[in-house]
Amino acid sequence: MLNSAELVAFAPSSDLERSRAFYTDVAGLEFIEQTPFAVVFRSGRTMVRITAVAEFTPQPFTVLGWAVADIRAAVTELRGRGVEFLTFDTLPQDTDKIWTTLPSASIAWFRDPDGNVLSLTEFTGN
Repeated sequence: MLNSAELVAFAPSSDLERSRAFYTDVAGLEFIEQTPFAVVFRSGRTMVRITAVAEFTPQPFTVLGWAVADIRAAVTELRGRGVEFLTFDTLPQDTDKIWTTLPSASIAWFRDPDGNVLSLTEFTGN
């Protein structure tokens, strides 16, 4: 039943104005609307709702991620917009903080202003 339905992604925020600026100006998502309950974006065909919460503790895992055609170009562009990428001691990341899971993917992680972990993934095949 849900196989043909459009997916809607959610992430929490304690400051919708700050999130609106980040997801529009830094991440480059298309702004749709803002209500007292959420700020809504479009990323490709997916609706992304950043939902207002009174209190929030960021989780240590990825909550939103994007598949990109060229991860190095995406990392460079986001760094130019002030994004700092995360380093994980348990993963062998290169100097751009990209982890390659040979032969299938390259991944880099960063945080939004609320501390949500976000990721970029370049799928390189099997």
